[in-house]
Amino acid sequence: ALRVLCPTVRGLAAGQQTHFGFQTVTEVERREKIYQVFESVAKKYDVMNDSMTLGIHRVWKDILVHKMNPSPGTLLLDVAGGTGDIAFRFINYVRSAQKRQLQQKLKHHQNLSWQEIAESYQEDKVKSLGDSQVVVCDINKEMLKVGKQKAQHLGYSEGLSWVLGNAEELPFDDDKFDVYTIAFGIRNVTRIDLALQEAYRVLKPGGRFLCLEFSHVSNPLLSRLYDLYSFQVIPVLGEVIAGDWKSYQYLVESIRRFPPQEELKAMIEDAGFLKVDYQNLNLGIVAIHSGFKL
Repeated sequence: ALRVLCPTVRGLAAGQQTHFGFQTVTEVERREKIYQVFESVAKKYDVMNDSMTLGIHRVWKDILVHKMNPSPGTLLLDVAGGTGDIAFRFINYVRSAQKRQLQQKLKHHQNLSWQEIAESYQEDKVKSLGDSQVVVCDINKEMLKVGKQKAQHLGYSEGLSWVLGNAEELPFDDDKFDVYTIAFGIRNVTRIDLALQEAYRVLKPGGRFLCLEFSHVSNPLLSRLYDLYSFQVIPVLGEVIAGDWKSYQYLVESIRRFPPQEELKAMIEDAGFLKVDYQNLNLGIVAIHSGFKL
């Protein structure tokens, strides 16, 4: 009955007011505007990320995957991950873990012939992910297109699939994934509470939720410098590199409107997750929130 009522309730909510950066808009307008933002910036998204963060976003994403510590056989759902950054790191991490496991196994079998060792490595090459899979889900077709092109260029195909879908209404069955990640995407979701409920629904019991997002800086001096850089430099970079001042102005404003660490932690707990905590990176410029479906 609840599932039947959901579209009606969401339809009524569509006219409710929310924010798009510092503007007040309806929820429908917000969804449309955010879609247009990422459709506009998709092709320059990686270049702009490097420019805006001086390349540090790569380190933050590495830390997220190391915190996940996936093992061979893990089924990951990466939401709002259209460009593939988390997916590619996941695949690399699992491949390395699989290789380490093989090396440990061979070390304990000292009497193997050269042929047996060679065959083991050949088999490992064929099944380098150990049945692991990552599903990238994004609402924006252009972002998915960019991700698929990167995957083809970089040689990623095994254990990787791409799905067009909304974080607030995921097109997946209940209790399906071992890990759910969303990196720099949840602040662009219109109803964060619905996205968190969906994350909880699609995770298996024992599954883990991980969110990497820009957050709130605790140090007053750094906060002022960060604001100056964000509002005076980032939109200019957007105009110079991507020819799009307004989209990057929105991205800066969306960071300022995003809930602080403790508030987001409470929202994650309200969705049903337990053992919720967060780790600040670079004094809170970004934070990794973690929770479990127990």
